[in-house]
Amino acid sequence: MSNKDAYLKRLRRIEGQARGLQGMVADDKYCIDILTQVSAMTSALQAVALGLLNDHLSHCVVEAAVKGGDEADAKVKEAFDAIARLVRS
Repeated sequence: MSNKDAYLKRLRRIEGQARGLQGMVADDKYCIDILTQVSAMTSALQAVALGLLNDHLSHCVVEAAVKGGDEADAKVKEAFDAIARLVRS
């Protein structure tokens, strides 16, 4: 994982956003304001997911492809399945 510190920093911010959302709901804030924050949090999570996927493709899948064989096939399938999950979410 090439950007571990950046991922952790972003995830801590997302964690703070989640706590903020809980507070907004508890304080009966305006629904549209809550939805706006949910959207921001969703975008932040998607950015982390895309970064991790990029790391996986750039390192794990490329290394497996160089080796070839069953490991390469497994890593490509694993990446495909991860992309499919991201697209569905």
